Amino acid sequence: MQNRIPACWIAALLVCVLVYLLGPILTPFLIAAILAYIANPLVNRIDAFQFKQFSPSRTLATFIVIILMLAVLMLILVIVVPLMQQEILMLSKKLPTYLGAIKSNVDPWLQTHFDMALNVDFSQLQQMLTEHWQTAGNVAKHIALSISSQGMTLIGWLANMILIPVVLFYLLADWNIIIDKIRHLVPRNLIGKTSEIAAEIDSVLAEFLRGQLTVMLLMSVFYSTGLWMIGLEFALPIGVLSGLLGFVPYIGVGIGFGLAILSGLLQFGTLHDLMPVLIVFGVGQLVESVALTPWLIGDRIGLHPLVVIFALMAGGQLFGFAGVLLALPVSAAIAVGFRHAKTQYLQSHFYTGSSH
Repeated sequence: MQNRIPACWIAALLVCVLVYLLGPILTPFLIAAILAYIANPLVNRIDAFQFKQFSPSRTLATFIVIILMLAVLMLILVIVVPLMQQEILMLSKKLPTYLGAIKSNVDPWLQTHFDMALNVDFSQLQQMLTEHWQTAGNVAKHIALSISSQGMTLIGWLANMILIPVVLFYLLADWNIIIDKIRHLVPRNLIGKTSEIAAEIDSVLAEFLRGQLTVMLLMSVFYSTGLWMIGLEFALPIGVLSGLLGFVPYIGVGIGFGLAILSGLLQFGTLHDLMPVLIVFGVGQLVESVALTPWLIGDRIGLHPLVVIFALMAGGQLFGFAGVLLALPVSAAIAVGFRHAKTQYLQSHFYTGSSH
C-alpha cells in the first residue's frame, strides 16, 4: 500500500489557502452567497408558479426576489435612518445637560470617598456641543470628508455594495445549475454518502439561517417596544441594534445591553432607575432562549459556547464582517462532517482493534 496523501486532500488544502489569501475581496461574494442560499427557496416557488398559460422564468423569478429584497432594505432604511438621526441629534443636544448632572452627582461622591474631583470643564464642553450639534445630522458633510480623506476606501465600499446584488442575481439565476455541476464532480463511489451529508448540512443551515433572521426581527421589535414602554429616550435605535446583533451570540446582546445601561444612566441618573432596563433585557433573553430560539431554530448546531466564541473570533480575523456572519453556519456544517467522521471512526478496525 502506498502511503500517499490523497489528491482530494491536497486540493482541499489548496482551496483553503486560496480562500485565505483572497479573503479581503471575498466579502461581497460571501454575503451574496448567504443571501442566495436564504432566498433560493422563494425563487424556486416563484419559478414553479403557473397561472393559466403564464409561468415565470427562473430569470424573472430571480429579478422579482431581488427587487423585493431591495424594497425591504430601502423600507428599513427609510424608517430607521431618519429616526436614528433624530435620536442622535437629540443626544447631542442633551449630552451637556447629562454631563452636568453627572458632575454634580459624582463629584461629591469622589470627594467623600477618594478625595478627588473630575477635572473636566463641562461648561466649555456644553458650549462647544451647543454651537456645533447641527453638524451631527449633516450627512453630506460627512460624506465629503470621507471622500477627501479616505476616497479609495469609500470607493471600494461602494463597489462592494454594487457588486453584492450583481453576484446575487447570477447565483440565484444559476443556483440549481451550479449545484448540479458540483454534484456531477463528486466521485460516483462517494455520491451516496456525500448527498447524505450535504442534505443534513442543508437542513441544519436552512433552519439556522432562516430561523435566526426571524429571531432577530422579533427581538428587535421586543427590545424597541420594551425600552419605549419604560420611557428610554433612545429605545428605537438601541432596540433595533440589540435585536439585529443577535446573530453574534453573547457579544451582540452585550453591546445592546451596554448601550441601554449607558443611555439609562445619562437619562435617569441613578442605578435604581435602571431596574426596568435590566428587566427588559432579562425578559428578552428569557423569551429568546426558552421560546423563540428552540421554536424557530432548535438545538441544531449543538456547539459548545467556547467553540462559538472561537468560531466568531476566527471568522472575524480571517474574513472580517462576512467571516462573523459565516462563522456559525460554517461551524455547523463542519460539525456535521465531524459527526459522520466520528461514526466512521468508531466503526473502524483501528478503533475496535479488530483485524478483520
